[in-house]
Formats: sequence, C-alpha cells, structure tokens
Amino acid sequence: MSEIPGDLKFLKSHEWARVEDDGLVRVGISDHAQGQLGDLVYVELPEIGAAIQAGNGVAVVESVKAASDIYAPVSGEIVEVNELLNDKPETINEDAFGAGWIYLVRPSDRAELDELLDAKDYEELIESDDH
Repeated sequence: MSEIPGDLKFLKSHEWARVEDDGLVRVGISDHAQGQLGDLVYVELPEIGAAIQAGNGVAVVESVKAASDIYAPVSGEIVEVNELLNDKPETINEDAFGAGWIYLVRPSDRAELDELLDAKDYEELIESDDH
C-alpha cells in the first residue's frame, strides 16, 4: 500500500481533499479506493461552475467492476476539472494522490474541512476495513 500523504483530509467514502496555496481544494480518490475499484475505464467529471454541497455526489468513476459516486468533501464551486481523465482514466490507478486528481473546488465554508479525517485516522479506517 502506498504512503498516505499527511497534508490530505479524507471522507470515510475514500475521497481526499488537499488545500492548495491559493485556498482552492483539490479532490481525488485514495490509493486504497482505486485499488478496491480496479482498472478505471471512465470518469464522469463535474461541470466547471457547478455549485456543490459537502457530502453530495459530484462525479462518477467507473471500473471494470463497478461505478462509484465521488462525494464532495466541501461545499463550493467547481473551478477546474482534470481533463486528462477523459482520455486516461487509468491515471487515477497510476497516481491517485497526484496526477489522478479529479476536480478543484473554491470552498464556500473552509470549516467543513475540519469535519474530515486526517491521514492517521484514515489509515486506521482502511486498516479496520481490511480486517
């Protein structure tokens, strides 16, 4: 299993959130999640400019096994999506915490980030899932 970056926050549904230097929040799914899903074949990206609510489905990833909703870790506005995933959804399998990010959101309430799991709590969550 890959190392979980300490600067990330997590939802229990395996999405990660990273606050960038400009205050925007980059969102993807964890390495654990992509491993569970298997080879990704399609990503349905959200619309730029869309208003999203924390906890709601925003995007969808499809693998050879299943389709999974991607939930928003914070409320706000979608300001960018990872267009690379349209042609190369497997980028998430290859680099879940880096080049495989899904979208960037301008948060409307940064305090929502405080509700998320830190890397240590997330690691405990997935270890308990594996047992």
